[in-house]
Amino acid sequence: MNTIPEALSRAAIEATAQRIAPYVRRTPVVNVDGADFGLPGVPLVFKLETLQHAGSFKPRGAFNHLLTRAVPPVGVVAASGGNHGAAVAYAAGRMKVPATIFVPKVASLAKIEQIRAYGATLKIVGERYADALAASEAFMHASGAMPIHAYDQIETLQGQATVGLELERDAPGIGLLLVSVGGGGLIGGIAAWAQGRTRVIGVEPELAPTLTHALQAGAPVDAPAGGIAADSLAPRRIGSIAFAIARHHVERTVLVSDEAIRDAQRALWRVLRVVVEPGGAAAMAALLSGAVQPRAGECVGVLLCGANTTAVSF
Repeated sequence: MNTIPEALSRAAIEATAQRIAPYVRRTPVVNVDGADFGLPGVPLVFKLETLQHAGSFKPRGAFNHLLTRAVPPVGVVAASGGNHGAAVAYAAGRMKVPATIFVPKVASLAKIEQIRAYGATLKIVGERYADALAASEAFMHASGAMPIHAYDQIETLQGQATVGLELERDAPGIGLLLVSVGGGGLIGGIAAWAQGRTRVIGVEPELAPTLTHALQAGAPVDAPAGGIAADSLAPRRIGSIAFAIARHHVERTVLVSDEAIRDAQRALWRVLRVVVEPGGAAAMAALLSGAVQPRAGECVGVLLCGANTTAVSF
């Protein structure tokens, strides 16, 4: 049985990549000797979505929405922990579309400042992403604005899946790919593209085990939504589209501590001089903490998915 929607077939993802290509960066990959990080015999390939517009992979999905849907005069609305909001604000500004962005109080100052700088109307409501989402839905019903969901719409997953397409073509030797998980749009899209050709493991903070709890329960369920990556990896519940894909095409998930995430941030800065936010460093934390043990000689891809942080001193 094919568990991947036709809208997320490899052909559909290829079409998405062509559609958004004029608007997003094809971010680079960097090959690194694992010994530089104390991992001898582990070839590493980093995908630097930290260099994407708005500082994360999120513009891929945002532009895909704006290029495939009819936007009403009132514009678009999005709820976000920060990165999705910045991406929608950036994409809307580029396409000259009004945007209203709802974020929770936990959103980092760096992300709040970005959203404002891109010209969107910013609303700060509630403590967590779920609060911002509820407020955005109320605004949508009252105003008629077009919603752009951070992770649980096909257009979002189509855009995020293009990260997997680029990685396969730019670094075809990857055997294992580590992907940070929040609401699941990124890992769902990448797994839809990979379909078992590459081992995909999801990485979540111990204090935000969204996909882990869903896989254990057999369905999306509420999970804790805390930790230092709460502004990007703590939506409370995994997206239904991503979950349906992940249960068949993601090998497993692992959990990492806040301390391990901080250690990964420091290591990435020390060795590569790359600044990565906590959510973006979770994938690397899985390797450095030993939560993931690669097979002998296996080339490991590590997706550094976001860099929106004011913490530049690690």
